[in-house]
Amino acid sequence: MSKDKKLIIANWKLNPESLKDAKKLFVDIKKVASRTQKVQTVICSPSVYIAELSKMYSGHRLEVGAQDVFWENKGKHTGELSPTALKSVGAKYVIIGHSERRALGESNTDVNKKVAAALKAGLNVVLCIGESKRDSQALYLKFLREELESALSGVPKNHLKNLIITYEPLWAIGKSADDAVSSHQMHEMYLFIRKILTEIYTKNIAFNVPIIYGGSAEPDNVKELLDSGEIDGFLVGHSSLKASQFNEILKITNSI
Repeated sequence: MSKDKKLIIANWKLNPESLKDAKKLFVDIKKVASRTQKVQTVICSPSVYIAELSKMYSGHRLEVGAQDVFWENKGKHTGELSPTALKSVGAKYVIIGHSERRALGESNTDVNKKVAAALKAGLNVVLCIGESKRDSQALYLKFLREELESALSGVPKNHLKNLIITYEPLWAIGKSADDAVSSHQMHEMYLFIRKILTEIYTKNIAFNVPIIYGGSAEPDNVKELLDSGEIDGFLVGHSSLKASQFNEILKITNSI
């Protein structure tokens, strides 16, 4: 993960419905992603597709990742996927703490154990934090602080070279670009997250952790957020399922 590149991560969620469709979407994205020198593109597909997709590109501009992981590498954990198993089939990145996982009951403790295990295994961790709503008393900032501090509890600083923080406000997910955070709001959150990381570790470490935005990232708003929000990239949901839209995001990002 190069600090000199912007990071664009596709979260395909429970899509596409077949390996054939996943391969087609991957190929369509690869046509642009393989040529974007200033962008690191990551496709986080359903885990059953990772092994096949990882064989379809041999360079470094396009990587594959998973959408979740477990904190043990072996044992009696039916249905779970370990960090080492994901790495063995080609995954380089993993999303942890996504709001949809938290909505299913994933706790801050679970997120912490997953983050620690995935970083220890050498995976690039895309850690998601985000509030469900904002309030005039700014209590949501306390909520975000707790999410971030608990997720990184006990994580040694030498593992942070593979950490990415995604600010993912729940009130913006799945909406249009008009419902996303403004560049001013994103800049505030960028500084707030840096402040917390500095308190936990050091300023030097804090300013080397990429901070990206997730929540209605579309071609219509990525340029403004990159120009004025001071972010390092995007976690893209529904727009990543349409190659034309996702490729436009890659082109815009690469041109800045």
